[in-house]
This record gives sequence, structure tokens and C-alpha cells, in this order.
Amino acid sequence: MKTVRLEIDGRSAEVPEGTRLWDAALSLGIEIPVLCHDPNLTPVGVCRMCAVQVEGERVLTAACVREVAEGMVVRTATDKIERCRDVLTELLLSEQPARSARQATTGDDALLALAAERGVARGRLPAAGSGRGSDDSSPVIAVDHQACILCDRCIRACDDLQHNDVIGRTGKGYTTRIAFDLDQPMGDSSCVSCGECVAACPTGALTNHALGAAVRPVAELASVDSVCPYCGVGCAIRYHADPAENRIVFAEGREGSGNQGRLCVKGRYGFDYVSHPQRLTRPLIRVDYPKRALSPEVESSRRIQGSGKGKGKGKGEGKGKGEGKGKGKGGGRRHIVDYDQVLPAFREASWDEALDVVAERLGAIRQDHGPGALAGFGSAKCSNEEAYLFQKLVRAVFGTNNVDHCTRLCHASSVAALLQMIGSGAVTTTFGDIENSDFALITGTNTTANHPVAATFFKQAAARGAKLLVVDPIRNPIADHAWRFCQIRPGTDVAFYNGMMNVIIAEGLVDTDYVSRFTTDFDAVASTVARYTPRVAAGICGISEDILREVAIEYGKARAAITFWGMGMSQHVHGTDNCRCIISLCLMTGNVGRPGTGLHPLRGQNNVQGASDAGLIPMSYPDYQPVTSNEARAHYEAAWGRPLDPKAGLTTVEITEAAREGQVKGMYILGENPFLSDPNTNLVREALTRLDFLVVQDIFLTETAEFADVILPATSALEKAGTFTNTDRRVQLGHPVLRAPGDARLDWQIICEIATRMGYPMRYDDAAEIFAELVSHSNSYRGLTHENLGEGGKLYPCPDPDRSEGTVVMFGDGFPTENGRARFVAADHKGADELPDDAYPLVLITGRVLEHWHTGQMTRRSYALDAIEPDAFVSLHPADAAAAAIADGDWVRLTSRRGEITLAARIQEGTQPGSVFVPFHFREAGANTLTTDQLDPDGKIPEFKFCAVRLSKSLSSPEA
Repeated sequence: MKTVRLEIDGRSAEVPEGTRLWDAALSLGIEIPVLCHDPNLTPVGVCRMCAVQVEGERVLTAACVREVAEGMVVRTATDKIERCRDVLTELLLSEQPARSARQATTGDDALLALAAERGVARGRLPAAGSGRGSDDSSPVIAVDHQACILCDRCIRACDDLQHNDVIGRTGKGYTTRIAFDLDQPMGDSSCVSCGECVAACPTGALTNHALGAAVRPVAELASVDSVCPYCGVGCAIRYHADPAENRIVFAEGREGSGNQGRLCVKGRYGFDYVSHPQRLTRPLIRVDYPKRALSPEVESSRRIQGSGKGKGKGKGEGKGKGEGKGKGKGGGRRHIVDYDQVLPAFREASWDEALDVVAERLGAIRQDHGPGALAGFGSAKCSNEEAYLFQKLVRAVFGTNNVDHCTRLCHASSVAALLQMIGSGAVTTTFGDIENSDFALITGTNTTANHPVAATFFKQAAARGAKLLVVDPIRNPIADHAWRFCQIRPGTDVAFYNGMMNVIIAEGLVDTDYVSRFTTDFDAVASTVARYTPRVAAGICGISEDILREVAIEYGKARAAITFWGMGMSQHVHGTDNCRCIISLCLMTGNVGRPGTGLHPLRGQNNVQGASDAGLIPMSYPDYQPVTSNEARAHYEAAWGRPLDPKAGLTTVEITEAAREGQVKGMYILGENPFLSDPNTNLVREALTRLDFLVVQDIFLTETAEFADVILPATSALEKAGTFTNTDRRVQLGHPVLRAPGDARLDWQIICEIATRMGYPMRYDDAAEIFAELVSHSNSYRGLTHENLGEGGKLYPCPDPDRSEGTVVMFGDGFPTENGRARFVAADHKGADELPDDAYPLVLITGRVLEHWHTGQMTRRSYALDAIEPDAFVSLHPADAAAAAIADGDWVRLTSRRGEITLAARIQEGTQPGSVFVPFHFREAGANTLTTDQLDPDGKIPEFKFCAVRLSKSLSSPEA
């Protein structure tokens, strides 16, 4: 790399060619003041605060944009420069409000801090006025145009980091101000409330008005580094908390991890659920009420009804911003469990009494009916340490492998295909590795809603020229950044990818060298896909032959193609076949094992990868060692001192069915809410009702907890130490930010107490000791400790955690299989289990929205998130709405063969004709009332993405 030598304030420097003066000075420890500049943003030099003198030049130059030159002599703080900075500061101050809103919230107004540092005060210059106005239309972000200095940091943060392209400028002269979309109020714009603009703003122009005022300056708050508790991206966050009030004041992204300081609306604003007054604080034991769900939505009949309607305005896709969403406060009931109605069924108890009841009842069922009559649901919201102990409890103490968690509802089919074909269930590269790709396939994922921070890197790749191929039945916002978008018919993924492989083989684009050196059974796939000519495949998928051929050829020609997929691929009865096809596509083109290539199923929950790694699945011990392996079982029998069940356990839906049939009689559910998350809610209700004993451990009274005999108050992720493994394989250490409320206890301590009272002593000093035990059983985590994970975590495998971040790209020299080769597995298009017909003519697709997560227990108790997206809705295409005489916002009834719900219509072009979309977060209109419980035969995952429904207009709301 060519370097340049120069002199700054009398000191010599040698920096790479192209370095800007501001960075060169900083390398010498010289800090030049700035307002418009942020090292993470493209420099623009509009504030001129960083002006410096270059010898031989007549005027000052902005250091943030000026590049160094050989022999340059620079002065950064002459009298002239300092006078210019003082006057500029004074001019900017003269237009500021008397008290900055930023002072009142986060307390970090950079302009006021600079003025104080320079000793510049208001008053000498006349105030310029206060006519620019303000904008409080967003539930999250307050806009004070008078405090804006037009530095454009918010614009660049929105465009260059989040790539949402919402903010610009409007007006002329003094009336110039920032604007949203086509000069709309912020709350009515396409803003996704990520808060990146607030984080970038150096004044009080953009502030987090949803947070309220800090009781003390930010410098006096406790700052704690931890990990976001929501999606699988696992963003690194710094929380600023008030210890006296035991509450979080605000959050900001941290550098040094996969998110590179970026956050979404949930990570930045969705933390206040931890301080919600409905937190469970004392153990509860059921009294003499019958065991049934007491919420008004659940009756004794097999059929469930619910309702949800927002009063906000639907926002369409006219500006190419993707999915619309309702704004406003919403008009439905309070959509969380009614504590006043449910709590009379329970009484408070001491911890000793509650734990004794749990141990005695579970022990009695084990004694009377055998270990197979017990089962446990763990949680991907819990830490690796808690997941490890929970599966150890079920296996060593209950004596069964009937243990599972939400991976069964998420990427179980992806893991089944990956293990079968490449010998590993983890991703082969990180989402950030897309920076090395020239082509990216993004399929079956609404990534801007489900993994919004990862999506910023995808959009960034598209902006620099990488070709994004987006494939999905619904046009989601990521399609706006795509080179090509293929809106295939629901459930036709196998045909689409077989068609792509057919073209790649026909065009001679197979990487024959890679196939011959690193794979087996290619001929089986080649024989199968030969039948899926472009004409056949395109006819099944509902796209043109030319498009199919074009995208296949471009994929095959790519230098480095990376593949991301979501639950739109995995949540089908043919989900494993879907994943087999995209794995085969990557293998035949050699797009594994090099920078910018690889297979990445985007994990749904914050620790679904880690929980699976820790053995929280019925067929594997930690590190995916099969429970049917004599060698693996002997290892754990020696380690845990108990004989272990040699048979694979039941999966989530199988456990529910076994409970309904009376085979499973006792359950321990930790942090899961299957009443809303599992398919076919009416059958789940029957199963929970028929259990002899149920203990639920959670932070809130969930719909599932209404069926419990004992409820144990647990701690949130922000109240305990522990590790979490994100979708990248990045193991990160979370730290406690707040104290647990009331008598709530750490989850791992509760697990240990139950095990000990059931005759199996579990005693650990802390989470670090538990993690060390997990690591001792896991080759993947080998060498990792709480101490060496550092601030940014480690990517496993990490052979030298003291010196490296870990492994980004895996399998460059082979695969962890018996012969070191990946295996091709062919798949044929089979179609869904339940197809539309005259009685049920539409296809239901379920999923998530940006502002909410899973069953809404956390996000619907967050002020900001609930304010932005308060109510349930069904999205349908204008053609289907017109055929049913339905207008936007109308109440509609959605019915399947299993139940019906009532909710508001949201008419959107992105939804494919003949299909509807319903998010599953909303208990008042539970989407899983409608879904089928049919399973993929390999991954045992339910068909969440396809069932037949009918739609009709409701004459009135259920409240009427």
C-alpha cells in the first residue's frame, strides 16, 4: 500500500494514500473538532468546524474531506482557525432553542458540549427566530427543526448505513430543513424508526422522545454492554440505566460486533418491557379452579375466535417502500393476558413451597408412568448456560429425551438438510461476508422485518453493485433493492430451484472441479432436475421462462455467490426438500468455503443457534452428538452419572399430540408460549388442558401459563449474565443491566433447585462455571470462556480465542462428514399438505412484522413498539379485496378448517393474488388458530407458510 508523508502541527506522519486530514491528525492523537463528521459516514464538510490551514493555500480547508498529499504541512489550531471556530459555534448557538431536547433525554448534545468546551456563550448575536417548527408525529422520535444545523448526518445515516432513503432536505434559505419522503410528517412517512438518525444527530433536532427525561446527566448513568434480546442477528448494545430507579433510559449500538453499531427499532426502543408492571415477582400455585384457559378468547368449544383492528391509516407501496403498515394508537382491547381475570385462579407461594410441589409432582409422574410421560420445552430466549442445564435436567433427571424448543418451529428443516448434506447444522459464513460477494440469493425471508440489521448489509451490498436475487411469494421491502425479484407461487420452491439447477447444468456452469473434489452423488440431483426444464419449472412457479433462465445463468456465472434463507423456506411440510435444493445449488456452483460464498439460514430468535448447540433438541446431545450413538451416550452417562434414554425424544408438535392423547402427563415449560406459537391452537389447548401437571417459568403471565399448576417468576436477558450465540455462530456475553424485580430468580438457579429436589444435586457458583462445563462437551466451542469472549464475542470454531475473532468462512478444505465430502440429495416438487379449493380458496402465509417478535409478550409491553404497530391485521391483494367488496381497514373474518379469527384488512400490492398474510404476534387474532399441524417428515417442522382459508367481510367488530 502506497503511503504519504506529511507534517501536522509540527509532527511527522506517514499514512496510507487517500487518508483524509482529520483521520491523519487523529492517528497522531490530534483531535480536530467536528459537528457534521462521523467516521462511519461519508464525509461532506458542510459544518466547516474542522477547517485547518494547509501551508501555501489562501483559504482554510475542511479536514474531514481533504485528502493528504506528499509533503503537506498542516496547522490545526492557529489563532485564525480558533477565531473561526468560535464565531461559527456562536452563530449556530444563536439559532438553538433555549434548552435542547437532547439535554433533557440522553444529555449528549454535541453542539452545546463544544460551546461549553470552547467557552462560547449565547447572547452576543441576535436570535435568528424559532419559525422552523417541530414534528411529534412519530411515536418514537421527536423532530425539532429549530435545533437542526443542517449537518446532514441524519440523511447519511439513513442512506449510507440503514439504506432506508427516507430523509432529505426541503425549502430554501433560512427555511431549509430536513424532510421525510416527499415532505411528509415523520410519523406518516416510510420511516422504520430504527433511530439511526437520532444516534447520528449532534444536536437536539432528533431525539428519543418516547423515553422521557433522564433523572440525571448521561455521565451519571450506569453504562452496561450486553446483547439484544430479540432476533438472531444478536446486536451488541450498550444500555444506559438509572440504578436508583432500576430502569433503562436509552440504548445505543456498539461497534466491534457483527452489527457494527447499527440497531433496529426493537433493539433501540424495545427494552422497557423489563420494567413493565406485569412482571411476575412471586411464585404462584393454582387453587381450586378447573384447569382451563381463562382468557375471553378461549372457550370450551374446539373453535377459537379473536379480533384485532387498527385505526391507523394503511400505507401502501406507491413510493416503492415495500409493505404498508398501520399508524396510530389502534382501537382494540388491551391485547395482553387479563391479570385480573386470571390471577384469582392462583395464590402466591414461597419459593420453597413452589419448588417442592414441582419436584414432587414431576417425580410422581416419572415414578408412576415412566420417564416418557414427562417432557420439557426450553427457550431460545434463554442463554446457552440455561439451555444446557435444562436439557441436562430433562435427560439426566427426568430420564427422557423429550426436550425441544422453538428451533422446531423455525429452522429444524434447514438443520436437517444441512446435517444430512454437509455434516454441520450451522451457517458456513457470516451475514457480513456479503461484502465479498458479487451475487446474493435471498429467499423465503422478509429480512427487513425479521433481521433488519442484517438487511442493512444486504442493501449496502446492492448499493455497491452486488446483484441481489430475491425470491418470495410476497414482495417485501428488500425486493426494492433487488437486481431481480421472483414472486413465485407459495409452496413452489423446489420446482424453482430445480429449474435453476437445470439451466446451470445445461449452460455448462457447474463447477466440475469443486464437485469432483468435495462432493458425492451429483448424478442423482442431475437426473432429477433434468425433468425441471425452464418451461416446466416456470409453469409450476408462475414466473416467466426467460426470468428463470436469466437468474440461473447469472447465479452460475457469479464469482462469489452467497445464499440467505428464512422461514419461508423452512416452515413447510417440504421444508427439508426446499433446503436440500438450495444447498445443492450452492454445491454444484462451488459457492461454499470461499469469502463471499456460503449457506446462511437466518436464525429467528436471539439464541436459537446456541440453544441447539447446547443440546436443547430431542435427537442430539450438545454439539449435535446423536442420542442414538452408543459412544456419545456413554460419554454423557459418565459425565452426568445417570443412565440415559437411547431413543430420540419427541419434537415440539409430537409432544403436544402425545399430551393430547394422554401419553405425556407432565411438562416443564421454560420461556415458551406454545399456546400462541404452535400450530392448530385448538389442539394445543386440548393438550395443555389434559396434562396432569404443568409448570411454567416465565417473566410474564402468558397464555400458556393460564394452564399451569405452578408458575415460577424468572429473569429477563437484561437481568442476568450468560452467553448467546447469534445466527453468525458468534458467541457473545450478556451482562446484567438491571436488578430482577421482587423475588424473581435466575433461570439457571431455578433449574438447579428443581434438579436437586428431584434427587440430582446441581450446584454451580455462576454462569461462567456452567459455560465451562458446556464447552468441555463441545468441539465447536472449544477454548471459549466468559473471560476471553471480549466485547465483540467470538465466531466458533475459534482455535485461538486470545488472538483472533474466530472463523468467518467454514469448509474451505472439506466438510465434517465421514469422507470429508458434501452429499447431494435430490428432491421433487410435492406441493403443500392442504391445497386451496372452492370452500377455502386462499393460501394463508403467517410470519412476523418489524415491530414485534414471536408471541408479543415482550414487544407488546414496550411502549414504542406497541404504539407503532398496535393491532392485528390481514394483508391481501387489491384484486382479492375487490372480489370480496372489502375496503382497507374493514373488519374481515378469516376461516380455515380449524378455526376462525376476525381482524382488520390491510390492502397491499405486495401480497400475491390468491394469498393472504397474517402476523402471528397478536393473541386477539391468533394466526395459529388457522394453521395446520402437519409436519415435515425430516425436520418435524409444521406447515406455517401454507394452509387453505376463506375470507369474508364481517358486518361489525367483535366488540360491537
